[in-house]
Amino acid sequence: MSDVAPQRPAVMHDVARLAGVSHQTVSRVINGSTRIRPETRERVERAIEQLGYRPNTAARALVKGRSGMIGVIGVGGGYFGPASIQRSIEAAAQHRGLFASTVSVATLTRSLLDDSVEHLRRQGVEGIIIVAGQDDALEVARNRTADVPIVLVEGDLSRARWTVGVDQAEGARLAVRHLLELGHREIVHLGGPADWAEARARVDGFRLEMQAAGLRPAEPVLGPWNAAHGLAIGSEVAADPDITAVFAANDQIAIGLLLALHEAGRRVPDEVSVVGFDDQPEAAYLIPPLTTVRQDFGTVGVRAVDALTSAIAGADAGPPGLISPELVVRRSTGPARR
Repeated sequence: MSDVAPQRPAVMHDVARLAGVSHQTVSRVINGSTRIRPETRERVERAIEQLGYRPNTAARALVKGRSGMIGVIGVGGGYFGPASIQRSIEAAAQHRGLFASTVSVATLTRSLLDDSVEHLRRQGVEGIIIVAGQDDALEVARNRTADVPIVLVEGDLSRARWTVGVDQAEGARLAVRHLLELGHREIVHLGGPADWAEARARVDGFRLEMQAAGLRPAEPVLGPWNAAHGLAIGSEVAADPDITAVFAANDQIAIGLLLALHEAGRRVPDEVSVVGFDDQPEAAYLIPPLTTVRQDFGTVGVRAVDALTSAIAGADAGPPGLISPELVVRRSTGPARR
């Protein structure tokens, strides 16, 4: 057993003693004061590095009124889009020198939101980002009066103060326009759940683009965000020889549809073209590789953190921060058969 006592962590007074300055001067250097002579700052920084001193961030938060922490409340049951946005927010926060504390819930009620906000407030967060697509969650979030700024991401962004999201309707229009340019006229839309604002926006985009081409859009078939929905409806699509193209509201639905078409002997894209939405990593490796609409989740995360830091600083909110999507063309789409 060693007789050597463990070395205690360095404290501010150790830094001050080594640098030959007062502990107040060390504090001013750590907190970025500009009223420090360069040679003094250099001595203090050298002492900090030599001693391996780590400032007490909790104490700094008390002094400066800042914690460097933001909260993220994720709602959506682990779907690809919301989960990707949460990860991008955490990465963007880290890049800005902030720490993101995350609470994930499957559904959001008023009491659960209150509990989540209170949990994050006890951790000292300066603001909160809520990633929610369902109507109920959005309504709860809009009506929540909090003593910290809140930014909403996804869903219907029209009635919230601070919002960021992808232009879902434009993404749907890109998908349908691509099919129209390939000569398709009998196009079906397999939509997402009716209580998700993104699903409704994609329906709107589908209808608008069909109408702009002088066509009467078929009634969308709505359902859950999963491959089972695509598989179930896919058998009906495969049985209709008039349908030459399908726009699926997400890649998971498209995956189920591809299986249904394959089992029915309908070739993609020779007989039926398929477009998805989201551009999941697996989309490029399906048979055939899936044409889809890419959402830039990385930019969503950066914009959300930027909006929250602006809100924390007391800036005025601008218009909803809609981000343009991108069509990624692969081999699941081709010219309509003659």
